[in-house]
Amino acid sequence: MKPFRSAVAALALFTSMPALAQALTPTETQQIDALVTETLAETGVPSASIAIVRGGKIVYTHAWGKQSPDIAQARTDVPYQIASISKQFTAAALLLLEDQGKLTLDDPVSKYVPGITRGNEITIRQLLSHTSGLQDYWPQDYSFAAMEHPTTPQQIVDRWAKKPLDFDPGTQWQYSNTGYVVAGMIVEKVSGETLLDFLKQNIFSKLDMHPINQDLAIGQGYPVGYHRYALGPVRPEKPAASGWLYAAGELAMTASDLAKWDIARIDRAVLPADDWQAQETAIKLTDGKDTGYGLGVDVGDRNGHAYVEHSGEAVGFLSENIVFPKDKAAVVVFVNSDFSNAFVTIAQGIVKTVFPAIAGSNGGEDETVKTAEARKVYDQLVHGQLDRALLTEDANYYFTEEAQQDYQQSLSALGEPVSFEPRGGPKLRGGFVYRGYTVTYPDRKLSVSTYAEPGENGRYEQFLVAPMS
Repeated sequence: MKPFRSAVAALALFTSMPALAQALTPTETQQIDALVTETLAETGVPSASIAIVRGGKIVYTHAWGKQSPDIAQARTDVPYQIASISKQFTAAALLLLEDQGKLTLDDPVSKYVPGITRGNEITIRQLLSHTSGLQDYWPQDYSFAAMEHPTTPQQIVDRWAKKPLDFDPGTQWQYSNTGYVVAGMIVEKVSGETLLDFLKQNIFSKLDMHPINQDLAIGQGYPVGYHRYALGPVRPEKPAASGWLYAAGELAMTASDLAKWDIARIDRAVLPADDWQAQETAIKLTDGKDTGYGLGVDVGDRNGHAYVEHSGEAVGFLSENIVFPKDKAAVVVFVNSDFSNAFVTIAQGIVKTVFPAIAGSNGGEDETVKTAEARKVYDQLVHGQLDRALLTEDANYYFTEEAQQDYQQSLSALGEPVSFEPRGGPKLRGGFVYRGYTVTYPDRKLSVSTYAEPGENGRYEQFLVAPMS
């Protein structure tokens, strides 16, 4: 459930002019159709479903491609798994419970969930802002071995939330799905309802939204998630067993449903205005550093245009949601693949097309040594000579014989790369260090996404290659 924070930086480079609640022009529609059609063709992503808000109204929804073998024509009423975009709803539930006087966000988590490491020092607010220090249980961009078996929130807590903290509460920002599992447990204990039932009663029914538990969004009538090893065949992905997403990402919904929530954010509806403001205010660390993250959402400002953003990744699905509240604008993009940057490319292209844009650039850090190490592993994949001593147990589980064959066959056919360059700087996640790379060939570019153990000789927990559009 990686939240693709690089998508925030890229999308936030665009700023919209004053928005008008008008339907898309024929030219805009044609440009978006060409953008999505070409991106799906270039990346191999099977389908996409989008919604666009302009002037505070939904002005366009459309779906393309193959959602599943039993859905003959792509439809906009098909719910996609939105994964970590769900986090803002979990945060909203706790804000509402605070409004009801049943808790405060500065309560220690030990008041509600016992046994968590230093739970008397971690606040609910720190769970929601990823500053608790609890280790992330799912930093990988693939399903690991344990996810073949059903789990419960308590089992996740017992395995990951009782470890030593990755850092003292409030001193660092590090994405943690584990923190949101604890947050969901607090919602259920205080409200006396399941998290989904609480959200249905207090939010979804009021906005005519119809999300479901993503564990149930599988089978006839639902989109199939797809996976790909490097540039190998696009294959249906085996869903994770039940229980793994929960409050960190349990929702499946249509693009128009999520757009209704975005409009509520723009209009300051359903939640009190101060709750929206609290969610959209970046949390500061104990040293005063701005995290760029509020309560369940990334937040920022470019040239006077505020944005609220989050992406999501489930097994076989990626999603992107960005709102420009002052401009009364929003873009929702869902795809049924967990490979490629197609969902970001489509979102960026829509913003450029529908809301006149201004681009900028970000500097990077010196990553010479780590880039050379990543290039070494990449070359091993190309030649089918992967050194498994460089991989963790989970990464070795991922690189099956089938995966290695797909990597070697698809990558070796491309010849020698023109360049292998870092994309942004390193980021902490789940006790690992994330680094991204762009591999350039004469006729295409590939994305490499890695997680490695900290330190000079840290093994790779993840090394994924996917096409870039």
